[in-house]
Amino acid sequence: MPENRAGQKVPQASFRTRTEGGDWKTVTTDELFKGKTVVVFSLPGAFTPTCSSTHVPRYNELAPVFFANGVDRIVCLSVNDAFVMNEWARSQESGNITMIPDGNGEFTAKMGMLVDKSDLGFGKRSWRYSMLVKDGVIEKMFIEPEKPGDPFEVSDADTMLAHINPKAKKPDQVAILTREGCGFCAKAKALLKDLGYQYSEVKLDHSDRSRVVGAITGRGTVPQVFVNGKHIGGLEELQQWAKKAA
Repeated sequence: MPENRAGQKVPQASFRTRTEGGDWKTVTTDELFKGKTVVVFSLPGAFTPTCSSTHVPRYNELAPVFFANGVDRIVCLSVNDAFVMNEWARSQESGNITMIPDGNGEFTAKMGMLVDKSDLGFGKRSWRYSMLVKDGVIEKMFIEPEKPGDPFEVSDADTMLAHINPKAKKPDQVAILTREGCGFCAKAKALLKDLGYQYSEVKLDHSDRSRVVGAITGRGTVPQVFVNGKHIGGLEELQQWAKKAA
C-alpha cells in the first residue's frame, strides 16, 4: 500500500501544460496549492473507463458544493501528456475541474504513488487516490486499497465531500425526456428552471420516441421527469410535485 502522507507538504514539481490557444505553460505546485484549499484526485489514465464514467463526472457535478464548503480548486491529475489531458477534458464533464498532466510522473513519483502498469501496456502510472490540501499541506488522503486491477472504493467525490462536511447538501439529479417542438416539454423545463433545478435533457427522435418512453416509464408521451432516481411523470404531475415540494 502506498504511504499515506497526511500532515506532510506536497512535493515541489512542475507540470507542462498547454493553453487553449496552443501555448506551452509551466504550472508549479506553489501556483496550484499555495494559500488555497484544494481537492486533488489522481487516476491511472485519461479516457480509461472508471475515470471517464464515474471519477471525473462526479467531482465535476459536486464541484459547486465543494466550492460552497471552502474548497478553492479541484484538481484532476494523471500521468499523461498535455495533449491527451486537454483532449480528454474536452470530451468530459469537467468544466469545474483543473486538469493537470503529470507527463513525466515527477509529482506522482515524489508522492510515492507511481506504480508499474506494464502488464496493461500503460508503463508507469499513478495509483488512484484523492487528497485534501490546505496551503500546500496534505490534511487528508484517501488511497485505494492494494488489490488487483483498478480498485475504486474511497477516492470518489462523495467520500471526500463527506470528510469536508458530512451534512453538505448535494444537488438533486434531475433528467427530463423531451422531443423537439413539444410545448408541454418547454413548460416543464421552464418550471424546473424556476424551481432552481439544473437538469439534463434527453431529446428523443420522433422515430423511436414512443418505444423509448414506453420502455423506460410505461407511458406514451413526453415530457417525463425524473428526480434522484424517482419517476415524477409528465407536466401535470411535475406541477403537483412542485406544489408539494414548495
